[in-house]
Amino acid sequence: MKAVSLDSILKNNAYPGRGIVIGKSKDGKSAVTAYFIMGRSVNSRNRIFVEDGEGIRTQAFDESKLTDPSLIIYSPVRVLGNKTIVTNGDQTDTIYDGMDRQLTFEQSLRVRKYEPDDPNYTPRISGILHVENDRFNYAMSILKSNSGDPSETDRFTFAYENPKEGEGRFIHTYMNDANPLPSFEGEPEKVIIDGNIDEFTDMIWNSLNEDNKVSLFVRFIDIKTGKYDTRIINKNK
Repeated sequence: MKAVSLDSILKNNAYPGRGIVIGKSKDGKSAVTAYFIMGRSVNSRNRIFVEDGEGIRTQAFDESKLTDPSLIIYSPVRVLGNKTIVTNGDQTDTIYDGMDRQLTFEQSLRVRKYEPDDPNYTPRISGILHVENDRFNYAMSILKSNSGDPSETDRFTFAYENPKEGEGRFIHTYMNDANPLPSFEGEPEKVIIDGNIDEFTDMIWNSLNEDNKVSLFVRFIDIKTGKYDTRIINKNK
Protein backbone atom coordinates (compact mmCIF):
# COMPACT_ATOMS: atom_id res chain seq x y z
CA MET A 1 0.00 0.00 0.00
CA LYS A 2 1.41 3.36 -1.07
CA ALA A 3 1.18 6.31 1.32
CA VAL A 4 -1.14 9.00 -0.01
CA SER A 5 -1.79 12.57 1.07
CA LEU A 6 -4.30 12.87 3.89
CA ASP A 7 -5.65 16.14 2.54
CA SER A 8 -6.63 14.50 -0.77
CA ILE A 9 -8.57 11.78 1.07
CA LEU A 10 -10.41 14.33 3.19
CA LYS A 11 -11.14 16.76 0.37
CA ASN A 12 -12.70 13.95 -1.68
CA ASN A 13 -15.00 12.76 1.10
CA ALA A 14 -17.66 15.19 2.33
CA TYR A 15 -18.48 12.99 5.30
CA PRO A 16 -15.86 10.55 6.65
CA GLY A 17 -17.61 11.05 10.01
CA ARG A 18 -15.13 10.67 12.83
CA GLY A 19 -11.51 9.92 12.07
CA ILE A 20 -8.30 8.86 13.80
CA VAL A 21 -4.80 9.38 12.41
CA ILE A 22 -1.71 7.84 14.06
CA GLY A 23 1.85 7.82 12.79
CA LYS A 24 5.35 9.23 13.12
CA SER A 25 6.52 12.73 12.21
CA LYS A 26 8.72 13.21 9.18
CA ASP A 27 11.76 14.02 11.36
CA GLY A 28 11.19 10.83 13.35
CA LYS A 29 11.10 12.67 16.66
CA SER A 30 7.38 12.55 17.44
CA ALA A 31 4.53 10.11 17.70
CA VAL A 32 1.59 11.83 16.03
CA THR A 33 -2.13 11.45 16.50
CA ALA A 34 -5.19 13.37 15.37
CA TYR A 35 -8.89 12.91 16.00
CA PHE A 36 -11.71 14.84 14.35
CA ILE A 37 -15.49 14.82 14.58
CA MET A 38 -18.06 15.88 12.02
CA GLY A 39 -21.82 16.20 12.16
CA ARG A 40 -24.91 16.36 9.97
CA SER A 41 -27.55 16.90 12.67
CA VAL A 42 -27.94 19.90 14.99
CA ASN A 43 -27.18 17.64 17.96
CA SER A 44 -23.94 16.33 16.43
CA ARG A 45 -22.76 19.77 15.37
CA ASN A 46 -23.46 21.28 18.78
CA ARG A 47 -20.12 20.16 20.28
CA ILE A 48 -16.66 21.33 21.19
CA PHE A 49 -13.49 19.64 22.45
CA VAL A 50 -12.21 20.74 25.86
CA GLU A 51 -9.10 19.66 27.71
CA ASP A 52 -9.63 17.20 30.56
CA GLY A 53 -6.44 16.36 32.45
CA GLU A 54 -4.01 14.86 29.93
CA GLY A 55 -6.87 14.05 27.58
CA ILE A 56 -9.94 15.73 26.16
CA ARG A 57 -13.71 15.37 26.31
CA THR A 58 -16.61 16.51 24.18
CA GLN A 59 -18.98 19.09 25.55
CA ALA A 60 -22.19 20.67 24.29
CA PHE A 61 -21.53 24.14 22.90
CA ASP A 62 -25.10 25.24 23.62
CA GLU A 63 -26.62 23.18 26.44
CA SER A 64 -30.13 24.26 25.45
CA LYS A 65 -29.75 22.48 22.08
CA LEU A 66 -28.48 19.18 23.52
CA THR A 67 -31.12 16.50 22.92
CA ASP A 68 -29.37 13.12 23.28
CA PRO A 69 -25.92 12.99 24.92
CA SER A 70 -25.57 9.20 24.78
CA LEU A 71 -23.38 8.92 21.68
CA ILE A 72 -21.92 12.41 21.40
CA ILE A 73 -20.64 13.26 24.90
CA TYR A 74 -17.57 11.20 25.84
CA SER A 75 -13.80 11.36 26.38
CA PRO A 76 -12.08 10.79 23.01
CA VAL A 77 -8.58 10.91 24.50
CA ARG A 78 -7.19 9.56 27.77
CA VAL A 79 -3.64 8.83 28.92
CA LEU A 80 -2.64 5.76 30.93
CA GLY A 81 1.04 5.99 31.84
CA ASN A 82 2.99 5.82 28.58
CA LYS A 83 -0.11 4.94 26.54
CA THR A 84 -2.40 7.42 24.80
CA ILE A 85 -5.88 6.15 23.94
CA VAL A 86 -7.91 7.77 21.16
CA THR A 87 -11.43 6.65 20.21
CA ASN A 88 -14.73 7.86 18.79
CA GLY A 89 -16.85 6.97 21.82
CA ASP A 90 -17.04 5.94 25.44
CA GLN A 91 -14.97 2.85 24.65
CA THR A 92 -12.05 5.11 25.59
CA ASP A 93 -13.01 4.38 29.20
CA THR A 94 -13.43 0.66 28.44
CA ILE A 95 -9.90 0.47 27.04
CA TYR A 96 -8.46 2.56 29.87
CA ASP A 97 -10.09 0.40 32.57
CA GLY A 98 -9.20 -2.86 30.81
CA MET A 99 -5.55 -2.00 30.28
CA ASP A 100 -5.34 -0.72 33.84
CA ARG A 101 -6.31 -4.29 34.83
CA GLN A 102 -3.54 -5.70 32.58
CA LEU A 103 -5.81 -6.64 29.67
CA THR A 104 -4.56 -5.97 26.16
CA PHE A 105 -6.03 -3.33 23.86
CA GLU A 106 -7.86 -6.01 21.89
CA GLN A 107 -9.08 -7.89 24.99
CA SER A 108 -10.45 -4.68 26.51
CA LEU A 109 -12.65 -4.11 23.45
CA ARG A 110 -14.17 -7.60 23.50
CA VAL A 111 -17.06 -6.33 25.61
CA ARG A 112 -17.98 -3.62 23.09
CA LYS A 113 -19.48 -3.54 19.60
CA TYR A 114 -20.71 -0.99 17.06
CA GLU A 115 -22.90 1.92 18.15
CA PRO A 116 -26.67 1.26 18.46
CA ASP A 117 -27.69 4.00 16.02
CA ASP A 118 -29.95 2.10 13.63
CA PRO A 119 -29.75 2.15 10.59
CA ASN A 120 -26.11 3.37 10.48
CA TYR A 121 -24.65 1.13 13.21
CA THR A 122 -21.67 3.46 13.36
CA PRO A 123 -18.38 1.59 13.83
CA ARG A 124 -16.38 2.09 16.99
CA ILE A 125 -12.88 3.09 15.93
CA SER A 126 -10.04 3.14 18.46
CA GLY A 127 -6.31 3.69 18.56
CA ILE A 128 -3.54 3.40 21.12
CA LEU A 129 -0.03 4.87 21.06
CA HIS A 130 2.73 3.35 23.20
CA VAL A 131 5.80 5.54 23.70
CA GLU A 132 8.52 4.12 25.96
CA ASN A 133 12.34 3.86 26.08
CA ASP A 134 12.79 5.87 22.88
CA ARG A 135 10.45 3.52 21.00
CA PHE A 136 6.99 4.00 19.53
CA ASN A 137 4.39 1.55 18.32
CA TYR A 138 0.65 1.75 17.90
CA ALA A 139 -2.50 -0.20 17.17
CA MET A 140 -5.90 0.59 15.70
CA SER A 141 -9.25 -1.19 15.96
CA ILE A 142 -12.63 -1.10 14.29
CA LEU A 143 -15.78 -2.82 15.55
CA LYS A 144 -18.59 -2.79 13.03
CA SER A 145 -21.73 -4.57 11.88
CA ASN A 146 -21.54 -7.06 9.04
CA SER A 147 -22.50 -4.85 6.07
CA GLY A 148 -25.26 -3.22 8.10
CA ASP A 149 -26.50 -6.49 9.64
CA PRO A 150 -26.62 -5.86 13.41
CA SER A 151 -26.78 -9.58 14.23
CA GLU A 152 -23.00 -9.84 13.78
CA THR A 153 -20.09 -7.78 15.05
CA ASP A 154 -16.93 -7.81 12.94
CA ARG A 155 -13.75 -7.07 14.91
CA PHE A 156 -10.47 -5.99 13.35
CA THR A 157 -7.23 -4.96 15.08
CA PHE A 158 -4.17 -3.62 13.25
CA ALA A 159 -0.79 -3.32 15.01
CA TYR A 160 2.18 -1.28 13.78
CA GLU A 161 5.65 -1.74 15.26
CA ASN A 162 8.51 0.70 14.67
CA PRO A 163 6.53 2.83 12.18
CA LYS A 164 8.35 4.62 9.38
CA GLU A 165 9.13 8.33 9.60
CA GLY A 166 6.61 10.50 7.79
CA GLU A 167 3.95 7.80 7.56
CA GLY A 168 0.79 7.02 9.43
CA ARG A 169 -2.55 5.27 9.24
CA PHE A 170 -6.00 6.79 8.95
CA ILE A 171 -9.25 5.11 9.93
CA HIS A 172 -12.68 6.73 9.85
CA THR A 173 -16.24 5.70 10.52
CA TYR A 174 -17.86 6.12 7.09
CA MET A 175 -16.82 5.51 3.50
CA ASN A 176 -18.84 8.51 2.26
CA ASP A 177 -22.00 10.54 2.79
CA ALA A 178 -25.12 8.45 2.17
CA ASN A 179 -28.26 7.15 3.87
CA PRO A 180 -27.68 4.91 5.68
CA LEU A 181 -24.02 5.78 6.18
CA PRO A 182 -21.72 3.00 4.86
CA SER A 183 -19.14 1.77 7.38
CA PHE A 184 -15.41 2.04 6.74
CA GLU A 185 -13.99 -0.91 4.81
CA GLY A 186 -10.51 -2.47 4.61
CA GLU A 187 -7.37 -1.77 6.60
CA PRO A 188 -6.50 1.74 7.78
CA GLU A 189 -5.31 3.91 4.92
CA LYS A 190 -1.59 4.67 4.75
CA VAL A 191 -1.07 8.42 4.76
CA ILE A 192 1.79 10.90 4.64
CA ILE A 193 2.64 12.69 7.91
CA ASP A 194 4.35 15.99 7.14
CA GLY A 195 5.06 19.35 8.73
CA ASN A 196 5.16 20.53 12.33
CA ILE A 197 2.17 20.33 14.64
CA ASP A 198 0.68 23.62 13.47
CA GLU A 199 1.11 22.81 9.79
CA PHE A 200 -0.34 19.34 10.26
CA THR A 201 -3.28 20.71 12.26
CA ASP A 202 -4.05 23.38 9.69
CA MET A 203 -3.84 20.88 6.83
CA ILE A 204 -6.41 18.56 8.40
CA TRP A 205 -8.78 21.32 9.46
CA ASN A 206 -8.68 23.07 6.10
CA SER A 207 -9.24 19.77 4.27
CA LEU A 208 -12.40 18.81 6.16
CA ASN A 209 -15.77 19.67 4.63
CA GLU A 210 -16.66 23.18 5.79
CA ASP A 211 -20.32 22.43 6.46
CA ASN A 212 -19.79 19.18 8.35
CA LYS A 213 -16.58 19.65 10.38
CA VAL A 214 -17.01 20.24 14.11
CA SER A 215 -13.78 19.78 16.12
CA LEU A 216 -10.17 18.63 15.75
CA PHE A 217 -7.54 17.39 18.23
CA VAL A 218 -3.87 16.93 17.31
CA ARG A 219 -1.00 15.79 19.53
CA PHE A 220 2.74 15.36 18.89
CA ILE A 221 4.49 13.23 21.55
CA ASP A 222 8.28 13.43 21.86
CA ILE A 223 9.47 9.82 21.52
CA LYS A 224 12.54 10.43 23.70
CA THR A 225 10.91 12.28 26.59
CA GLY A 226 7.18 11.52 26.36
CA LYS A 227 6.38 15.23 26.57
CA TYR A 228 3.68 16.40 24.21
CA ASP A 229 2.19 19.41 22.43
CA THR A 230 -1.53 19.59 21.73
CA ARG A 231 -3.73 21.62 19.43
CA ILE A 232 -7.53 21.85 19.55
CA ILE A 233 -9.74 23.59 17.00
CA ASN A 234 -13.49 24.01 17.45
CA LYS A 235 -15.80 25.39 14.78
CA ASN A 236 -18.15 26.60 17.51
CA LYS A 237 -16.66 29.56 19.32
